[in-house]
Amino acid sequence: MPLRLAVRAIILSQDRLLMVNAWSDPANPLWCAPGGGVEPHASLPDNLAREVREECGIDVTVGAPCLVNEYHAPERGFHQVEVFFRCHWAGNALPEDWRDPEGVVSRRRFFSREELAQVPHKPSSLSEVAWGEGPGYDPLEPLML
Repeated sequence: MPLRLAVRAIILSQDRLLMVNAWSDPANPLWCAPGGGVEPHASLPDNLAREVREECGIDVTVGAPCLVNEYHAPERGFHQVEVFFRCHWAGNALPEDWRDPEGVVSRRRFFSREELAQVPHKPSSLSEVAWGEGPGYDPLEPLML
């Protein structure tokens, strides 16, 4: 299986981080930043803006990259590299009538740093990067299913 490239958004609003469910199965409690796989012939920021619109129903301005994360599941031949970007959203409330056209994201929520520490989420360094200053790099973090 080839290497998969994905993009993800760090969106803070009122000191809370926007997260989405990682799997379509509602029994899986894992949360992650919005985003997804890149399509060829579009820039990483354009791919990310599209993914956030699909997964959250909002438009963002994509800023600078702030984290590179690698997931892998060697037993399945899976290896994904994710590039996280700081994004700006001018809104106040997520649209209530939104639906993910891919049917994966069914839950979106803003978490405080304290709330995020209480729920399963990936990558492990997300909190430090989201509320920190510098860039981060997580090499070969095991995929959590």
